[in-house]
Amino acid sequence: MSTTINVPPGLRNVVVTETTLGDVRGDEGFYHYREYSAIDLAKSKTLEDVWYLMFEGHLPTAAERARFVAELAPLRVLPDEVSAVLPAIATAGATFNPLAGLRTALSLLAAVRGLPKLWDVDQARRKADAMLVCAVTPTILAALYRLREGQQPLEPRADLSAAENWLYLVTGAEPTAVHAAAIEHYLVSTVDHGFNASTFTARVIASTGADVVAAVAGAIGAFSGPLHGGAPDRALASLDEIGTPDRIDDWVRAKVSAGDRIMGFGHAVYRTEDPRSLMLRDIARGIGGDLVDFATTVEQRIVDVLAELKPGRNLYANVEFYAGVVMELCGIPRAMFTPTFAVSRIIGWSANILEQSTDPKIIRPAATYVGLQPPVPVPS
Repeated sequence: MSTTINVPPGLRNVVVTETTLGDVRGDEGFYHYREYSAIDLAKSKTLEDVWYLMFEGHLPTAAERARFVAELAPLRVLPDEVSAVLPAIATAGATFNPLAGLRTALSLLAAVRGLPKLWDVDQARRKADAMLVCAVTPTILAALYRLREGQQPLEPRADLSAAENWLYLVTGAEPTAVHAAAIEHYLVSTVDHGFNASTFTARVIASTGADVVAAVAGAIGAFSGPLHGGAPDRALASLDEIGTPDRIDDWVRAKVSAGDRIMGFGHAVYRTEDPRSLMLRDIARGIGGDLVDFATTVEQRIVDVLAELKPGRNLYANVEFYAGVVMELCGIPRAMFTPTFAVSRIIGWSANILEQSTDPKIIRPAATYVGLQPPVPVPS
């Protein structure tokens, strides 16, 4: 006889597995990748360094990093079969949906490259497939954006870093050192963040033995929701909606009174200020400008008003609030804010997929049935 364990809604604080990839300590305002502070890594290491750390278990030596970068360069180039269908994907529908387009393109890539089931291959092949998917994702997303805008996609450049390539592929211009560093800090800081909805989705699919793209596509679907990865542009839209400092308090009170969510504030795990937000605020201040001055003013007033209206809730700016500000300052169009997040998070998803693929047990939870009690006679 099986035993049913009742768990809280949303599986909040339910431990479902063990991991060596990292953790979020929300009460402390701290998170880490393997044994290193994620914020320390963001401030001192490249995205390639952290990518290597997540896949290989240690930071690379200079020689290992050189080999890794050389391996990545050709993987960023799209197969002709995928490039050929991107115009149709990019222009489909009245609204541009880059994450949906990414899912479609990656599924075609899996077919073109014949990606096998995780269950059927060893860890070396799984890792090679994950490397391909992570490397080609920025190329696909940038190409979809440029095609939607009536521009030709650009080829990735082997002489540019991952962060530099992303800015170049989207904007068409080689980035300044300041902007490249700002985006690299952001990308590293968002590689992984515990067992969030998209990461858990990726691991559930990986546990079935499906291929890497199947697991990544599921994660992208979860990530596309506005309560998860889809908030950076919405948070910046709030600044537009507020408009001027004298409207902040009334705007917040109206939102709270209507029961609306204030995008860019509050977090499911942190009970302190989000360490990613603190880092990004410093980056934004380093770049400076009217947008930054207004954003910091809005942040402080929202925190103060929320403290008054929701005492004891500890609602602070989360990563999305200043992520939108930093990306705007660096010339990334708002339609590409969430895709920028996906460019880094796909590395974390893939590391989790690789780790999950070593466990032979499928993830199969239960649900509590609350409908009418059977058996009810079937009507004639």
